[in-house]
Parts: sequence; structure tokens; C-alpha cells
Amino acid sequence: MIILGIETSCDETAVAVVEDGRRILANLVSTQVKFHSRYGGVIPEVASRKQIELINPLLNEALKKSRKRWQDIDAVAVASRPGLIGSLLVGISTASALAYANNLPLIEVNHVEAHLYANFLEDSAIQMPFTGLVVSGGHTSIFLVRNHRDMELLGETRDDAAGEAFDKVAKLLGLSYPGGPEIEKLAERGNPEKVKFPRPYLYNSFDFSFSGLKTAVAYYIKEKFQVPGSAFKLTDRVKCDIASGFQESVVEVLVNKTIRVARKKGVKRIAIGGGVAANKRLRLLFKQEAEKYGMELFIPPLELCLDNAAMVAARAYYQNKFE
Repeated sequence: MIILGIETSCDETAVAVVEDGRRILANLVSTQVKFHSRYGGVIPEVASRKQIELINPLLNEALKKSRKRWQDIDAVAVASRPGLIGSLLVGISTASALAYANNLPLIEVNHVEAHLYANFLEDSAIQMPFTGLVVSGGHTSIFLVRNHRDMELLGETRDDAAGEAFDKVAKLLGLSYPGGPEIEKLAERGNPEKVKFPRPYLYNSFDFSFSGLKTAVAYYIKEKFQVPGSAFKLTDRVKCDIASGFQESVVEVLVNKTIRVARKKGVKRIAIGGGVAANKRLRLLFKQEAEKYGMELFIPPLELCLDNAAMVAARAYYQNKFE
């Protein structure tokens, strides 16, 4: 079964062609990061207007790259929730029109759930059940995935998502948007033991909360470096240490809570998805802890961690097959 997938839930515009939920025939992503970075974040109306310009050329290019024609496509899939309303409408209206014009079924999928299906693409040997963590700029959610029809949401962020916290702390340090990669670069040169920030575990819940951690960083900077007459200076070295301490706090919470959920549920497999899953420190600590507890770990390649349409097509394939 060949599915054409469309992803427009935020500022990316993505189109993919995937065979049988695994084999990627084409996977194209057009990002607006450079444009939105000047504003320090995504401007929803601007993002959707740009997506209207980009979607048709990407569709044509995806078909060309996959060497498929519309008569070869078996279904159209689209991320229909959650996301920016205007951006979602671009994808949904385009997918609906294409499905109608070509007499094809339209499969709507959940964008957050789709991130976990990046682990099913290409040569992955993932099996169910597994504990799934989706961690991105807009979402931090943990699932128990028993099968393709049973994905139980166990916990999610109560305030800032992990990626959002990265962006906000990056802004406090005078870094550009998106903040995740910028924080990671500084953290590699810093000492995580130099500046210790709290670990917001929420022990009695599977939920996450990163707003307090962001506030702790803000207070630390204000008290140390913004008090009149302070002898401290926010040098590059200090920024590196703050970034490293902050990153270590976020990563430890994400890893330890996911491992705790997996152990409590008696599940020996863990799958990660979302843009923050590209973070090297997160990947390393997950690998170490999974090995420690004898668990299998699945993390997509870097290009499939970010928003893409291949994961949408993959989720649609299994959703359709087992509905």
C-alpha cells in the first residue's frame, strides 16, 4: 500500500510517499526556521501563508522523486491534530481535495502519535508493546502503546513542553531561535555540575512540568548577573555552564520518568520521537539507562525526529490496516 502523507501542523511543510508503512520513497520537508528566527518564534499566520505557497511544488516534487503517479497512490494521509489552526487547515484542505479528486481514501492522523511511528520506518525492528515518549517544542507526552489501536496517554506536560523550555532559556541567554540546538552547542562546552538546577519530577504523576525549571534559570541569571553592582558577568563560559546545567536537568527528568513508567508497566521496550529526541545528550543517557535496565531502545535517525510527512504516512498505514 502506497500512501502520500502531508504534514503542516506547525511551520514545516512536508510531503512524503511511503510504501507499506516502512519504505520511504520520498520525504521532503521545507522549513521556515530562518524566516521565523528573526521574530524569536513562529508567527502562525505567516507560517500558514507560506505553507500555501509551498505545498503544491512539494507535492509535485515528491511524486517525481518517488517515481509514482496519482494512479499508483492508494491513500492520502494528513496530520489533522494538534497544531496551529491555520497551518493544519492548509494540510487538511489540500489532502481532502487530492483525495476527492483522485477518488482515494483520506486518513487523518494525530501528529503527536505519528512521531512515534518514525520508529517503524525503514529497517526498524520495533515490536509492541512499548513505552513511547514524544518530546518536542509543543509537546511532551508519554504513552503506553499496546498495539496500533491502543495507545494510552499516561502523562503530558502541565505547562511548558521540553522544547519550549529550551527556547525560553535560550532567549534568557541571548541565543537565537530555535533554542534547542543553540543550548546543546553551548552545553557541550559547559560543566553540568557547575550550576545545578532543580529536577521537576512530579513523583506522584506521569505528567511533566518545565515552567518552574525555566523560572529557576531566570532567577539565577537575575540574582547573579543583573543586580546593580554585581561582580559577576554573564560570560561565554558562564553561559555554557548554565546551558549544560539546564540541559542536564531536562534530560534527566525525561529519561528517568520514561524508564520509571516502563518499569512500572512491565514493558521492556522504549521508543522516542519528536524534535528534542535529536539532542545528543538525551540520546546518550537514554541508551545508558536502557542498557542498565535491560530494555530495548528505539530512536529515529535525526532527520526523522523533526516534523516530517513520512511518519504521518507510516501512522496512517497501520491505523488503516488495524482499524
